[in-house]
Amino acid sequence: MYNGIIDRYRPLMPIGDSDHIITLNEGNTPLIRSAYIETMTGNAALFFKYEGSNPTGSFKDRGMTVAVSKAKSEGYDSVVCASTGNTSASAAAYAARAGMKAVVIIPKGKIALGKLSQAMLYGASVVQIDGNFDDALNIVRNIANEYHVALVNSVNPYRIEGQKSASFEIVDDLSDSPTYHILPVGNAGNITAYWKGYKEYYKIGKTESLPAMLGFQAAGAAPIVLGHKVLHPETVATAIRIGNPASWENALSAKNESGGLIDSVTDDEILTAYKLLADHEGIFCEPASAASVAGLLKLSGNSFFKSTDIIVCTLTGNGLKDPDNAIESSVPPISMPSDYKAIAKAFHL
Repeated sequence: MYNGIIDRYRPLMPIGDSDHIITLNEGNTPLIRSAYIETMTGNAALFFKYEGSNPTGSFKDRGMTVAVSKAKSEGYDSVVCASTGNTSASAAAYAARAGMKAVVIIPKGKIALGKLSQAMLYGASVVQIDGNFDDALNIVRNIANEYHVALVNSVNPYRIEGQKSASFEIVDDLSDSPTYHILPVGNAGNITAYWKGYKEYYKIGKTESLPAMLGFQAAGAAPIVLGHKVLHPETVATAIRIGNPASWENALSAKNESGGLIDSVTDDEILTAYKLLADHEGIFCEPASAASVAGLLKLSGNSFFKSTDIIVCTLTGNGLKDPDNAIESSVPPISMPSDYKAIAKAFHL
């Protein structure tokens, strides 16, 4: 049994023997074979990398274990981050584990309650600002530049080092790289990290090939696709509601080096994929996660994939992160008398 990703992949991590390791046993998330959506892709083999099973419910834990471990080892007693939700929850949890203070800056009214409640209960000091994520990121960068506090957003290179471990796990499970790897793109740290991980495993002979990286932004928050900043990004997928990604250039490098693409999907396409995953795969992810599957379906409609392809879609976070969208997308409960025969009859049992 491994105690988190640092323990499992330590030779490939920037961790010294004297470093303090802060872990919640993150990683080792399931790679789930599709039971239904696969039939919509031209019968290519389809897998979902379900990052919602990480300790705080998202992929952010992979990067945070390395970032907070290094911050603790370097003598910091506080961490700071800007967040649309998942980063705040993860930073707060790992800071609590390390006995450190966490300060979180979030856009007012632009964060799912499931994520905000996590950060608050983990003991973080949460500040809402009148601005978007990009404004919040500028604030925490200034704080980190002027005060002795560790910035743990994805601009922190240790975050990328931790997040690349998901690629290692996928190759370990499949015994090679997939043909295509599809991800949601917000701040673009994840597509950067996955590509870095695949290249490192290829370099040491763990895989014989490299995948094409396919990234999808929400149409209302698609600066990379549009080629310019989006000043007022809007999308139901709050985790990728970002108008000026910190890892923009790295994402383009991942796309270009891998022979992949970065495109956008509408909110309607995201919510359709979100429901499809729940209704037919039994997988409950947050809306931003479903952007990868929305992209998959968009490309499948253009006969993009072949039956010999192997596809992995990253599902970045647990559906319980955003209960409001789950409730809005579902049929409400039915009120009936306390009569089991009536209930059985109503549902033709």
